[in-house]
Amino acid sequence: MHSQILRGGSAAAVACRRMRHIVGAVLGRDGWMWRTHEVKLINTASGDTVKIGELSYKLKTPQNPELVPVKHISDSLPHIVAQHLRWIMQKDLLGQDVFLIGPPGPLRRSIAMQYLELTKREVEYVALSRDTTETDLKQRREIRSGTAFYIDQCAVRAATQGRVLVLEGLEKAERNVLPVLNNLLENREMQLEDGRFLMSAERYDKLLQDHTKEELDSWKIVRVSEDFRVIALGLPVPKYKGNPLDPPLRSRFQARDIYYLPFKDQLEMLYTAGPNIAAERVSQLLSLATTLCSQESSNLGLPDFPVDNLVPALHVLNTFPMLSSQQLIHRLYPYDSFLGMDGRTAVEGVLSRFELLDGRRQPAPSAILNVSTTRDLEGYADVTLRVVDKNVTFQVPAGTEGLRPPNSSPTFISTPSHSQLMAEMMQSHMAKDICLIGAKGCGKSAIAREFAEMLGYSVEPVMLYQDMTARDLLQQRYTLPNGDTAWRPSPLVTAAIEGKLLLLDGIHRVNLGTLAVLSRLLHDRELDLYDGTRLLRWDRYQTVKEQLQFSDQQLQERSILPIHPSFRVLALAEPPVVGASASSSNSRGQQWLSPELLTMFLYHTVTPLAKAEEMRLIQGLTLNVPKEAAEQLLHLAHSLRGTNDPTAQSLASSLSTRQLLRICRRLSHYPEESIAHAVNKACLSRFLPSLARASLEKSLSSFSIQDKPDPAETHDFICTVKDGVLTIGNVSAPVYNPDEKIKVPDVLFYDNPQHMMVMEDMLKDFLLGEHLLLVGNQGVGKNKIVDRFLHLLNRPREYLQLHRDTTVQTLTLQPSVRDGIITYEDSPLVKAVKLGHILVIDEADKAPTNVTCILKTLVESGEMILADGRRIISDPREAERRPNTIVMHPDFRMLVLANRPGFPFLGNDFFGALEIP
Repeated sequence: MHSQILRGGSAAAVACRRMRHIVGAVLGRDGWMWRTHEVKLINTASGDTVKIGELSYKLKTPQNPELVPVKHISDSLPHIVAQHLRWIMQKDLLGQDVFLIGPPGPLRRSIAMQYLELTKREVEYVALSRDTTETDLKQRREIRSGTAFYIDQCAVRAATQGRVLVLEGLEKAERNVLPVLNNLLENREMQLEDGRFLMSAERYDKLLQDHTKEELDSWKIVRVSEDFRVIALGLPVPKYKGNPLDPPLRSRFQARDIYYLPFKDQLEMLYTAGPNIAAERVSQLLSLATTLCSQESSNLGLPDFPVDNLVPALHVLNTFPMLSSQQLIHRLYPYDSFLGMDGRTAVEGVLSRFELLDGRRQPAPSAILNVSTTRDLEGYADVTLRVVDKNVTFQVPAGTEGLRPPNSSPTFISTPSHSQLMAEMMQSHMAKDICLIGAKGCGKSAIAREFAEMLGYSVEPVMLYQDMTARDLLQQRYTLPNGDTAWRPSPLVTAAIEGKLLLLDGIHRVNLGTLAVLSRLLHDRELDLYDGTRLLRWDRYQTVKEQLQFSDQQLQERSILPIHPSFRVLALAEPPVVGASASSSNSRGQQWLSPELLTMFLYHTVTPLAKAEEMRLIQGLTLNVPKEAAEQLLHLAHSLRGTNDPTAQSLASSLSTRQLLRICRRLSHYPEESIAHAVNKACLSRFLPSLARASLEKSLSSFSIQDKPDPAETHDFICTVKDGVLTIGNVSAPVYNPDEKIKVPDVLFYDNPQHMMVMEDMLKDFLLGEHLLLVGNQGVGKNKIVDRFLHLLNRPREYLQLHRDTTVQTLTLQPSVRDGIITYEDSPLVKAVKLGHILVIDEADKAPTNVTCILKTLVESGEMILADGRRIISDPREAERRPNTIVMHPDFRMLVLANRPGFPFLGNDFFGALEIP
């Protein structure tokens, strides 16, 4: 077969102007049909038939009607979509597989699902990623009662049951995975792992003339249904990132270019979405989107505009007509974050051409005034926003935990910029999932937590890392105590079913191909899992339930579950590196904000706080901080942030809001301390290159921040333990009374002023409840100091040494085999969390950053998910509601040891991934 590429919007665009669109669905005595020149579905005595133009398709009664897509066909079907559906039907009647190729977005998948709903075909869906293997497509080995056997996967189920196999993301799969389907696509033949052989219906029926079915069964020959088809969905590579298609695989498909809908069709759809918006304004927005998707924009290096997100954006604009178009475009296309100067100029030129530079003329919403439960609608909240001099009330999805009035949290100090950001997030929350972009330590997690609490959401945090696989995101494989294999749903799946707020922390770190498996969940609220379970959008689930007269129990037995209507996703990310390529191997230098990811969220940027706002925040959270010291710190931080010098800007990232709060918390307890010492410690100035160190010293001196004399020279360091109190220098702490004294380290140690000074410094932070990081050259005595420190405090220690092969799993669990059964023992980390011991992590810079960065959630939020599905939580009250949890002991603390960054140790960028003082 030759690959046939047809442009969906060329000849069809001319016809579109002549032909009438579909105007709606009506129910007649002999069935329902769309009144149009194109598509008809009529119920007759002889059977149901679908007609698209002159083509007719006779419907068959599905064996598993719950697998037929529902509620994908809209009331008004654009003519160009009917053209695509006609083409797919044509290929289907010829018995050919199809490949729908086009720009990112849900349109290709929507057209495929509309066709399958129209023809009442059962679907097997698989989202391909770099983690997809042959076993995901053909057969997977399972163990039951000590016996290994094979379970058919999507491709084999579709072939034998006569279903349609939808393969999404062909360009994401590794190059040598998909050729396993070549023979199935070409000849409808496939050799299976369990010894069976799939054979085309035609050849099987010929054999059946000469042999009995029992004979063919004994030869393990299985008939491939004549109704089996494959619909593949993919992006054109190389314009978009991905693996180029294998030519033998490509030649087995009939391909069609599914481009964006024509301008007129899009315009009518947008008019319907925003009836309160001026027609001219809608036309300007669509003109901008079309221009930024043109070949000329692509040649300038501008990513495609997410055209599909215009519909949810217009839902927001329909409720808030006073919102400026420019503010809305920033949420759809945050060009300030990912484009360089030339790119920003080009986009603003287009905005100016379509008169969309109205951001200054029209003010943004200023604050959330009230949040209350909606009376007649469960799972929703009424939110009132203040916009200029007008109050606007609207409905948004809400959680089940109970709402909290705005600005009532003792741990969240609201500033004007935060109030505005939260109000804008509420608007976006009404229509779509949200992504917060902000620099490290600027308060993204705190804003997300406040947002969730205000709406009564239970938060499900998922820490993303670079080597995370699609399985880690969706379902994890595990072994039951009797040796049987099983699947465990991930926190993401649990959040979707229970209606929680899923917090995806660090989408800038995870591989873009892995994140693509979530596109169907984010766009359509549907998800297919590895064990065959299907999650359906709430209204589609209810439709299936009503149409088939099934109970919840019956659908659950068929592995179909509803996604809770309140479920939402809130992603957190650091700004993309301007000018970096998406294929960069370094996750910190990756241009992660690709055209595909732009379609998944509405974006909000956490802007740096103004000096007065940051001062208010610091004074609100650290009550006794000396005002003069706090002002000096802020002057220095804002001076470094505001400069154009890249060296000074790199230093500014070490003085984020989070670090300033940490420094001020210490100054409030120890006001006599030197500010310069605290700044040098936060910036790791001793290990900076000479140029950066000179720049920091110059900045400190320009703000009259001088280091005080070395304390070792001003007083004698004494170290005593008397009456159960440890005193090092001028700092005292009670000695601990442990249950396991055997784990308290005891080491030969000779006191000297330099080490005593370090231990005094450590004790100050330790008493403030901080986790500690000791950085130094090899052989300077880091381990000795830590052991002596814990010996003096009488604290038991758990020891964990990291290396280049450390994984997230080995960090949390240690697998072992007992009596032929795999069991998992707690790692030192879990033991320390349970028992309140001190966890000493050695050689932290040797492990990959994707491993060490998961410690960030443990440090910050007191939550962490273990490889066996258990969860560490810090709130004992949560443990009563959540099963399978480990409550973090209040005495748990981490002491992390690492070699200095840079030459000659050449460790991983541990210091960039974590901010531990």
